Amino acid sequence: MAEPAILIAGSLHLDVLVAAPHLPRMDETVTGLGVTYAFGGKGGNQAVACARMGAKSHMAGAVGHDSFAATILSTLDREGVDRSQVARVEGASGMSVAITEPDGGYGAVIVSAANLQFDPARVAFPRGCDVLILQNEVPEAANLFLARRAASAGIRVVLIRVVLNAAPARPMSPELLGLTDLLIVNKGEAAALTGQDADTLSPMGTARALEDQVAGNVLITLGRHGVASVDDIYPATPVRVISTHGAGDAFTGALATLWAQDATMVEAISFAQTAAALHCATPPDQRHSITAARVRLHL
Repeated sequence: MAEPAILIAGSLHLDVLVAAPHLPRMDETVTGLGVTYAFGGKGGNQAVACARMGAKSHMAGAVGHDSFAATILSTLDREGVDRSQVARVEGASGMSVAITEPDGGYGAVIVSAANLQFDPARVAFPRGCDVLILQNEVPEAANLFLARRAASAGIRVVLIRVVLNAAPARPMSPELLGLTDLLIVNKGEAAALTGQDADTLSPMGTARALEDQVAGNVLITLGRHGVASVDDIYPATPVRVISTHGAGDAFTGALATLWAQDATMVEAISFAQTAAALHCATPPDQRHSITAARVRLHL
């Protein structure tokens, strides 16, 4: 298959990952088990995932003038992501702090910093661009600006809804949803968008309700329970989890890459679920080995 060209416009962070026996409760101090620093941000993670799955991955975003920026940019280079549209701006780069539990679960807080200075007017779509991926870690105005341009250019738009920490998903403009060809949300975000209770939410029914607002398809990710569309629930690939951190971005990058190659949505979901499962079962320092060929071996 030809390499699809994918533009990922969004956030770049350096993540501080703290291992702990459990997430702290209010006013509790927990003794950590270790700390690591990792490349991150929804946009950056998805750009790397696309590159690993065989796409021509182009990243558009912003970093500051600090040591975090040097690490972010060198990681993009090492992973084969075109970063010619990553701007350097004044101030600090984006970052997050994630606390990971022994079973792979985590909670995180992000500080957007340079990502809030992302200027979509400076973004150029790469030659032959097939898909634009957006997330909500940059201002909505930036997403809407790029979605409008993509629609006029005939480029499919993948919009990733993100809940930051425990906060509810931010409101979405009807215009942006109407320009979205594929909306990917988790269960909590789907509940926030539809005003439902996440504990009683019917994934397939909610996907149908959301599809009325979106130009194309809706997928609701359910973690270990799989993925729901308007037609079915696709079971997750069972694995021994090391860490779920970044699994949603691995899913998105893999799905967008196969979808850009004109695979059916069912084929793309199966491929992406396998990629996400391998991500969860692979130590973070070995995830560069998760390629499209390896994913296909496990299908």
